[in-house]
Parts: sequence; C-alpha cells; structure tokens
Amino acid sequence: MLPLAPEGYPFILVPLAAGVLAAAFGYWPVAAVLWLVAAFCVAFFRDPARASGAPPAAILAPADGRVCLVGASPSSVVELGLPVQVSIFMSPANVHVNRAPVAGTVREARYSRGRHFPAFQDKSSDANEHSFVLLDSAQGPVAFKQVAGTLARRVVCDLVAGQRVERGQRVGIIKFSSRVDLFLPAGVELHVAEGERTRAGVTVVASFPAEAGLPA
Repeated sequence: MLPLAPEGYPFILVPLAAGVLAAAFGYWPVAAVLWLVAAFCVAFFRDPARASGAPPAAILAPADGRVCLVGASPSSVVELGLPVQVSIFMSPANVHVNRAPVAGTVREARYSRGRHFPAFQDKSSDANEHSFVLLDSAQGPVAFKQVAGTLARRVVCDLVAGQRVERGQRVGIIKFSSRVDLFLPAGVELHVAEGERTRAGVTVVASFPAEAGLPA
C-alpha cells in the first residue's frame, strides 16, 4: 500500500465519498471527476520512506523538487550566521513531505501568515505564508523555511523549540505547490546548482568542512 501523509486523508476521503454519493444517484460524469480529484490527492500526499547513507558531514535536501536559487541569504538570516541560501521549488507532482537536513536540536520554530505569490518568485520567501526552523547541529547552525505558494494555503511544521530531530526525519508538509529555503553557514561545500533535482532526505545539498566537527 502506498504510504500517505496523514494530512492528506481529508483531501482524499471527501471527494471519494462524494463520488460514491454522486454515482448512487446516477451522476456518473460528476462521480468520475470527483474520483479523479481523489486519485490526484493520493498521488500528491504520498509519503515514501527515505534513507541516506551519506557521511555525517553531509547536509541533505529538505524537499523534493528543483533547485531554483543558490545564492546569498537575506540580511535577517545572515545575522544568524547563515549567509548561504539554497531554495528548492516543489511542483504539484513532487512529494511534499519535508525532512530535516541535519540532526540537531530545534532552537527556534515559528509560523507566519502571509500572501500567496508564486513560490518560485524571490519575494515569496518573506511575503508568503511560511514557517521558519533554526536547528543547532554538532557542526553548526542550519535553518530552513517552508514557503507556501500560489495554490498552497497551509504550511504544516511538526517541530517545536527544544525538540531533538534526526537527519532525514519527517518534519512537516506543505499542501500543493510551494518551496523550501535552506540556509547554511559560511564555509560549506555546495553540491547542487540551480536547475538540478533533489529528493528530500537523500540528495546531499552541501557538506560541512572537516574542521567543523565530524569528519567529512
């Protein structure tokens, strides 16, 4: 059976049940459309198991999708000692479950309401609905931001301050098209470029330098 994110069950069961009701009254075209919607939601909310054999110094992708930005972080994040930004855009066809890029303790986890600009636009990072998580790992701080897109209206973050997380652990989901911004400290070695594809909890986005702690 295809593993599903629990957040998706209302989106699947409601059109599925409505389709059954429509079919019972003979509205087969309506039922077919509703069942197609349910099938789309099943595909969207899939939650496959992920594992990585990457070395301890590796920083993993927090999201499935396409790298849409590799560059400098906004000033508010630079002040936290995280000057490098890698953004991953998720289309509706991607798995939308997000995973922790490193193991560590949650220093900060906050949610902000906002607008719904297209997620691939730079201004969406601060203007749109989003959650921001700052992790303290053994090799330094790492942060990520879940950003809602045009279609998305709900960012789900499962983390709270003080919580311990493991690298690759499921940390939340964004419903429908969206993006995740990853913020990294200076000195990391980047392993992705704009346009490349990533898989959450599998793709190595960057590595801490050997002197940061554990060997690379």
